[in-house]
Amino acid sequence: MTVGTYAELASVFAALSDETRWEILTELGRSDQSASSLATRLPVSRQAIAKHLTALQACGLVESVKVGREIRYRALGAELNKTARTLERIGAEWDRRLEAIKEIAESMEE
Repeated sequence: MTVGTYAELASVFAALSDETRWEILTELGRSDQSASSLATRLPVSRQAIAKHLTALQACGLVESVKVGREIRYRALGAELNKTARTLERIGAEWDRRLEAIKEIAESMEE
């Protein structure tokens, strides 16, 4: 795993660490929506929604799409999938390390 990948993971986790961003992402998973539309569904101001959308866009979880005069946002599953695959690789690496430790420990008992 490269330093860039760690930074990307940290960026995604930082964005997802906020409950409101999770709610926004969930709403956008249902349908593309404008910041104003999201503000009517969530208990935060439109300005706060805009700031959260900027954070989600910065790490690639959301993109904006112009529809007429309105800007709508959509969730991008690709970044979440990439994050999940990276976590699976990290988990598999730890499983291999733990198995090696177990084998060493068991060989020392003999």
